[in-house]
Amino acid sequence: MDMITLHDASQREATFLSNIFIDEYMPEANGEFVKVYIYLLRILRNAPVSFSLEQMADQLLCTEGDILRALKYWSKAGLVALEEDASHKLCGISIIPLDVSVSKETAASSDSPAFDTQEKSAAAQSPKEEKTVSVIPLTPDRIKELKQNEEIIQLLYIAEQYLGKTLSPTEIQKLLFFYDELHFSADLIEYLIEYCVSHNHKSIRYIEKVALAWAEGGITTVSDAKDASSRYSKDYFTILKALGISGRNPVDTEISLMNTWLKSYGFSMDIIQEACSRTVLQTGQPSFQYADKILKGWKDKNVKNKNDIAVLDAEHKKRRLERSSKRQTVSPPNRFNNFQQRNYDFDEYEKRLLNK
Repeated sequence: MDMITLHDASQREATFLSNIFIDEYMPEANGEFVKVYIYLLRILRNAPVSFSLEQMADQLLCTEGDILRALKYWSKAGLVALEEDASHKLCGISIIPLDVSVSKETAASSDSPAFDTQEKSAAAQSPKEEKTVSVIPLTPDRIKELKQNEEIIQLLYIAEQYLGKTLSPTEIQKLLFFYDELHFSADLIEYLIEYCVSHNHKSIRYIEKVALAWAEGGITTVSDAKDASSRYSKDYFTILKALGISGRNPVDTEISLMNTWLKSYGFSMDIIQEACSRTVLQTGQPSFQYADKILKGWKDKNVKNKNDIAVLDAEHKKRRLERSSKRQTVSPPNRFNNFQQRNYDFDEYEKRLLNK
């Protein structure tokens, strides 16, 4: 029998990427962040190794700031541990191994304190008294116990129908956390998923953000959640109308600005509408950035109502008139009067001419 010789033309060296990372972490991460993580796996294969952020940025064709943002993201996710020196500069990076027994919640609990940041929820919050909610992973025994609950079994089935896929272990743990730690009813969790999916968000991370925002806002029932979402939706479309926008939903950047006006600035709708009207009048088009500039100025000047705006308008008009009056009083010389004037005695001049 003739023998066939096999030749391996591929390189021997390879970088191992965990399926857990691909399934649970990569879908929700920014592409640049994924690139940084994979490159870390590559260069740390032969750890310990020294390198600079500048070298890494040059290799990945990005900035050092991009690298730092990626490292903070993966540190918060629990995939890397960051070390800093006495001057609070990054001096060490360690990759935390992923295996089947490590969930995102468990990994996040070992987050590096040096670069820990708290994300602000983008979801609408109820005006009720806020409370801080901590994400604490459930124990394996508690997860096993909850998964035997008929109500939970039905909830997980409904969640799979909404999300259009089989739930991953991480997604199941998140939903169980909402039920057991946030004390959301199965109906409220079902509405939570329905609400997020209806806004084109199927990521469990986004769903968690909304859940935490509801918990911090004191939302405990489906009725509370519907009231909060409908109230903010109505405000959004009122603002869009004031800017002359119709026939579409607000985009994320617009929602972020409107939330700032409504919640951070605390302005009433009539003040926001006034700013929108002035925006269209001044620019001839809808501009959220221009409206935000107006409202930020009013916020800095402690505007509380439309009477305060009227006072500011009157002061502005007064200053403008004073400047105009000053310019008219002190007029600069022009080419017609910027010379020495001469005085002539025309009678005397005539006598001289006649005597000649």
